[in-house]
Amino acid sequence: MARSSRQGIPATLRPGLEQARLDLLALFRALDRMALEPPEIPQRLLRQLFELDAGFAEALWALDQPPGHLDLQAMLRDTLAALKRLPDALARFRSKIPKPAAATLAQIQVSIRQGLSPAEAYNMIPGRDPQIG
Repeated sequence: MARSSRQGIPATLRPGLEQARLDLLALFRALDRMALEPPEIPQRLLRQLFELDAGFAEALWALDQPPGHLDLQAMLRDTLAALKRLPDALARFRSKIPKPAAATLAQIQVSIRQGLSPAEAYNMIPGRDPQIG
């Protein structure tokens, strides 16, 4: 894994976090477009995905902070662990969506993901103007 000069933070961390946030944003928006009833959406697993997304947003915010203000090594450890958990969390979530809706959800998610701007990975991150990137 390539390293940046900032306290051993991998150069691939920011792009990985941006990718994860955009993928999750596409999933959340696709769910909004589906005609699923709340019992058809695995709420506990959805909450886990929201928590992972919040952690990724916090890590992106932390990467923009001045050196010495945060424990970047602790953030790195926790963030890498969360990124490793994401594929399994997504698979568990998708496996609990009713079969007839799962394919439609996947198609909508892909369509939405293709239309997202990279700047949208920074939605809801304090100090970031999504129009600037």
